[in-house]
Amino acid sequence: MAQLTDDCFAFSGPLLPVADMERMIAERVAPIAETEGVPLLAARGRVLAAAITAPLDLPPFDNSAVDGYAVRHGDLDAKAETRLAIAGRLTAGSAARQPIAPGQAIRIFTGAPMPAGADTVFMQEDVRVEGGAVVVPAGLKPGSNRRLAGEDVRKGATMLPAGRRLAAQDVALAAAVGLTRLTVRRRVRVALFSTGDEIVEPGSPRPDAALYDANRYLLTGMLERLGAQVTDLGILKDDPTALAVAIRSAAQNHDLVLTSGGVSTGEADHVRDAVEKVGRLWFWRVAIKPGRPVAMGVVPGASPGTSAAFVGLPGNPVAAFVTFARVVRPLLLRLGGAAPEPLTALPVRLAFAYKKKQGRREYVRVALRPSADGGFEAVKHPQEGAGVISSLTETDGLAELAEDTTTLEPGATVGFLSYSTLMG
Repeated sequence: MAQLTDDCFAFSGPLLPVADMERMIAERVAPIAETEGVPLLAARGRVLAAAITAPLDLPPFDNSAVDGYAVRHGDLDAKAETRLAIAGRLTAGSAARQPIAPGQAIRIFTGAPMPAGADTVFMQEDVRVEGGAVVVPAGLKPGSNRRLAGEDVRKGATMLPAGRRLAAQDVALAAAVGLTRLTVRRRVRVALFSTGDEIVEPGSPRPDAALYDANRYLLTGMLERLGAQVTDLGILKDDPTALAVAIRSAAQNHDLVLTSGGVSTGEADHVRDAVEKVGRLWFWRVAIKPGRPVAMGVVPGASPGTSAAFVGLPGNPVAAFVTFARVVRPLLLRLGGAAPEPLTALPVRLAFAYKKKQGRREYVRVALRPSADGGFEAVKHPQEGAGVISSLTETDGLAELAEDTTTLEPGATVGFLSYSTLMG
C-alpha cells in the first residue's frame, strides 16, 4: 500500500490553484515501495525501481558505421588520391586476424570490428576498385565513419535512471547491453467506480431519464495507458452509506480509489460526505475549468500506517477528462515512483477570441489547422459544454489559458496540450 500523509490540514480556501495542488501531491504522497522483476518484453510502460549501470561499453568495440574500406589515415595523401592494396574482408560478426599494415585497406561492412591499426573508413560509393587495390580520394577527416567503443554508453555509467517510465527505446538500450530482466515498481492498483442514480451500464435497459456510463470507459483507458492495474467496481447509486462502505472497502487493497460524479454541492452529491466519514479530504475544489468540483484525500488501508489515496472527479465526461489529466495523472505517477513528467504545452496561435475569469486555469478544446505562414493555429470546438463527449473526439487537444489571462484575441499565442500527451 502507499504511504500518504494523514494530518488535520485540509485546504479551506475558495479554490485551490493548480500549482498548489501539484505541490501538495509531491509533498504528501510517497511512492509504492514494492518492486518486482520483469522480462524485457514486459517492461515497457513500467517504472524502473533502481538506476541501471551499464555492464559493458556500448558499442563494446570500435566498428564501422558504413560499408566501405578501413584504412590508416596516416597512409593517405592529403592532396591527391591514394592507392591501397586490399588485404582482407571483414563482415559483421567476424574479427580481423591481424592488424592492418601500412599501404593496405580492408574491405569492411557495417558493424564489423575495426582491424587493429585502422582508424578511418571510406564509404564504398566514394572509392573505385582497380584489380586488387582501392583508390580513395583526398580530404576525408581522421576517424570518419568509425564508431568508437563506448561512444553510446560507457561501462559503469548510469544508462537509465531510477523512476524512468520505460519506453520502447529504454527497453532496447537495456537489451543492447545484454540485460534480460529489469526491476520495476509494482503497478499502482486503482479501484474505479461511477456514481449516480441516473447512470446505467451500456447494454442494459435505459430508463428515459438515465444516461449510459461513459466515464468508467474513459478513465479505464487513461489509467491503463499510465500503467495502472484497474479494478472496475461498476456503478454505485447516490446512497451515502453505501458509498462510504464501498470507498472504505476499496481502500483495503488498492492504492487509489477513483470515482466520478457526486463531488459537487448538490443535495444528491454524497461522495464528499462519504469520504469524510471514512477518511480525510485534502481539498475538494480546484481553480480549473472545466472541472472545478474535484476532491482528493486519503482513506485508511488494511494495515496500520497504510492508506489509499482518494480522488473524486466531476461527473461530466469532459470535466472528468481534464481533471484526470491535471490531478490524477501527477498523483498516479507519484504513487508509481515515476520521475515527475511535467506537461509541456507547445505554442500555437488562436484563430478565435476568448474571454475568461481571472484566477482559474482554463482548458479549451481545439483542433489544429495549418496557417498561412506554415505554422498551426487552434480552432475552438463550437460546443463548450462539459458533457459534450464529441468535443473530445473532434479536436486534437486543449489550449491552456493561464490564471492571470482574461481576454485573448485572434493571433494570440497560447500553450497547446495534445490528447496523446495528456493521456500518457
